[in-house]
Amino acid sequence: MDTGRVIDVRRLRYAYRKRPALFGVTLTVTEQSIHGFVGPNGAGKTTTLKILATLLKPQGGVVRVFGRDVVREYKTVRRRIGFMPDYVSMYRQMTVFEYLDFFAAAYGMGTGRRNKIIEEVLALTDMEGRKDELIKSLSRGMAQRLSLARVLVHDPALLLLDEPASGLDPRGRIELMEILKELRRMGKTIFISSHILTELTMLCDYITIIDRGRTKYSGTMEALLAHQGDVVEYLLTLKEQHEPTEKRLRELDGVSDVTRLEDSPSYQVTVNRESVTTNEMLKCVLEAGGQIVALKENLRHLNEAFMDLTEPGVPL
Repeated sequence: MDTGRVIDVRRLRYAYRKRPALFGVTLTVTEQSIHGFVGPNGAGKTTTLKILATLLKPQGGVVRVFGRDVVREYKTVRRRIGFMPDYVSMYRQMTVFEYLDFFAAAYGMGTGRRNKIIEEVLALTDMEGRKDELIKSLSRGMAQRLSLARVLVHDPALLLLDEPASGLDPRGRIELMEILKELRRMGKTIFISSHILTELTMLCDYITIIDRGRTKYSGTMEALLAHQGDVVEYLLTLKEQHEPTEKRLRELDGVSDVTRLEDSPSYQVTVNRESVTTNEMLKCVLEAGGQIVALKENLRHLNEAFMDLTEPGVPL
C-alpha cells in the first residue's frame, strides 16, 4: 500500500435505480494536499463524496480511504474523516457551544476534553465570540463556519467538503480559503468540491475534473494549466525597457512573436517549445544586455481547462 495515498478510487460505478451516475471514476488524493473536485451539475461529485464518506455503497470498483475499504471497514474510515455536506442542517434552537458539545459527546469525549476541543475549533474558525449565540441567529457565512467547526471536533485527518463556499459573500469565501490553508499546514488532507474555479486555482495542489460520471482529468493543477501543444507563451520581465533585447528575441529561431506590455518593462514572448528552450531565450537576453527580473510561463485559466474538458448541456 502507498502510505502517501489517502484516497484511492479505481473504476468507481454507481447508479440510482436504472440511472447511472458514475461510470468508472478513478482518482487518487495524496497526504496533506488540498485536492479540488469539480464538474458540472449532475456530474457525480456529491455521489462520489457520499461514497467516500461511507454514506453510499459503491456498486462497482474499489474505494479505499487510508488504505481501508469503505464498505468492509467503514467504521475505521469514519473515525478518520470529516464530511461537510453541501447543505446546512442544524439544530437551530441550540447555541453554537451546545451544538458542538452535542457532537463532541457523540464521539465519546469527556466534559473536560470537550470544552478544550470546542475552544480550539472555535478559535480556528474565528467563532469564539459567538459561542453563546443561537444558531438560528447566524448568517449564512457564520453557519458555514459552524458546520466546518463541527467537522473538526473529532480531529479528522481527512476533510471531505462539498461546496463549503456556497452562498458566501466574497469576504466569507476568502476567509474560508485561509482557514483551509491553515488546516493543511496543520497536516490535514482536504478534498473539496466547488464551483468557484478561480479560488480553487489559488488553493489546490491537485485537481480532478469529472463530467457525466467520468473522470476527465486527475493530477496536478500545474500540469492542467500548462499550455498544451508546441506553442507556449512566456512573460519576460526586465529591470527596464530594452529595445536591443526585444530585437534580438524577434530574431531568435523558434520565437514567433514578442509583444511589449504598455508602459512596462515586461514582454509577452510566444515560442515553439520544440525549437527553442528557456535557456536559449535567457542567453539571448543576457547577450543583448537585458537585465532579467523574471521569466515565467503564462498558464491558462482553470475556466479554460474546465470548458475544454467538459461537454455542454445538462446530462439526462
